[in-house]
Amino acid sequence: MDNFITKAAEFINNADALFISAGAGMGVDSGLPDFRGREGFLKAYPVLGKEGLSFQDVANPAWFILSPERAWGFYGHRYFLYQKTNPHKGFELLKKWCDSKDKPSFVFTSNVDGHFQKAGFSSDQVLECHGSINHLQCSLECSRSIWQSEDYDFSIDADTLQARGELPTCPTCGAVARPNILMFNDRSWFSGRTEKQQQSYNRWLSVNRNKKIAVIEIGAGKVIPSVRLMSEAINGSLIRINPRDADGPDGTLSIPLGALDALTKIDKAKKSYN
Repeated sequence: MDNFITKAAEFINNADALFISAGAGMGVDSGLPDFRGREGFLKAYPVLGKEGLSFQDVANPAWFILSPERAWGFYGHRYFLYQKTNPHKGFELLKKWCDSKDKPSFVFTSNVDGHFQKAGFSSDQVLECHGSINHLQCSLECSRSIWQSEDYDFSIDADTLQARGELPTCPTCGAVARPNILMFNDRSWFSGRTEKQQQSYNRWLSVNRNKKIAVIEIGAGKVIPSVRLMSEAINGSLIRINPRDADGPDGTLSIPLGALDALTKIDKAKKSYN
């Protein structure tokens, strides 16, 4: 393990630019729930488990039409949790490493919490492939507008996980709004914001096409492999940090640790390396 950590520090120190990719495991050390598997979901939302609902069941846009109080009970709880939670120190370490490079770095994440931006990363260097809970759209698709969420005037009943109060609405038609997040069985997600982020990524890739890139992947699972596939598509040295699924293609530097633990150890090795 010590050798892997040292090698990761060498990859990062020798790189011209960094590409950071992150899945749900990145937020666990901040205190955010791990939805991996049914047990993780039930631990975070036991009331939904009692109703026989899985994460795939409740993370569905149909709820905003059929039962908006339930839909916003779930997504409102997540929004308030993300807002009050501070990103762990690993984000700060990644930001420091990125700032030390002459060439710009980039972040690709399936997380919708906005914690990379909260940790100081510029919005134009982040691609949120599943959207953002901090942005809204109309649940009835009256337009393709996407707007930033503001302070909400509702609360969450802890016993029922139902929203109580004035729910967010579309400023154009007055229908209930929904988060601009790609959900399960979702044919109404407006992808315009993410497409603009994709354009930023394409420009970054063009600038760094012939540069030495270190890919730092953190907490990305196999069930929905969006992050892992993106990491492997980059022509760079792949560092895969994951306590359960650190395996990868030939040449992958696999570090079977949690996000904060691994990043802290790598930072210490980087200082020794320098």
